[in-house]
Amino acid sequence: MIISRKIYVSRILTGTWRSSLYVAVTCTIAYVVNNYLLKGSFELPVVVPTILGTALAFFIGFNNNQAYDRWWEGRKIWGALVNDSRTWARQIMEYTSVTDKVDEAELYKLKKKSIHRHIAFLYALKENLRDCNDGEYKKYLSEDELTSIEQKSNKQNAILDIQTKELQGFYSEGIVDGFKFMEMNKNITRFSDEMGKAERIKNTVFPTTYSYYTNLFIWFFIISITLETANVVGAWSVVIGMFLGYVFMTTHLIGRSLLNPFDQIIAGNPLDQITRTIEINLLETLGEKDIPKPIEAVDEEYII
Repeated sequence: MIISRKIYVSRILTGTWRSSLYVAVTCTIAYVVNNYLLKGSFELPVVVPTILGTALAFFIGFNNNQAYDRWWEGRKIWGALVNDSRTWARQIMEYTSVTDKVDEAELYKLKKKSIHRHIAFLYALKENLRDCNDGEYKKYLSEDELTSIEQKSNKQNAILDIQTKELQGFYSEGIVDGFKFMEMNKNITRFSDEMGKAERIKNTVFPTTYSYYTNLFIWFFIISITLETANVVGAWSVVIGMFLGYVFMTTHLIGRSLLNPFDQIIAGNPLDQITRTIEINLLETLGEKDIPKPIEAVDEEYII
């Protein structure tokens, strides 16, 4: 996610030089074809680039609105995970109490295991959304738990299953009472809801026809505007075509960069930073001393 309020020319050039080169070549070819093959025999009506430009504005606007909605929903989901995770850690620490069968030392082990398991859930969810296999969740699970979830296709959901069984055990053994059990179970349900929402965004492909036809119409527009202006301003039509093409192409690319908000890209949601923040908060709540450092921004410009 971009965090800098400054506009870096180097970043702009890095992201747009390739498309700009294609636009420049296309405009040059269109001018040469018009000047040497079509001049005097064919003249493109001005209504073509006019209508096409208007249609493109609607297409690109729709694409970008939908892309931003996906990005923002993803950010809200992980924002909710931050809040609910902190609540879960507080509930584990404060809602549980010793019993005749569970002394203070044993209770702390159970608390630690439950909070560690939740951190594993977050890392497993992050890896699933990014299609990576870092295995960061493994260090927070026991051997038995790892053996159990490795057999499942949805590891993060399997971790929630274990978490639910342990919560039921807390209630059965009197570690939590009925009211506290219901509150903590609601929190697990929210984790499941947030997980499902994130998976829905990841697994729902944005209709490729919108991106394909928008991209195709942009090239039609670039060619038509160059042909139309060539008979009026001559070689300057290449510059005009390049400028207008750059505007439409760059705006379209900005929207496309937001379509998959969980990808490990500059414009994506900062899942590494969010999961590390939750990890730090939960370990501090647990009272541990071996706390990892926060994820730092790259060149104070963006954070992954």
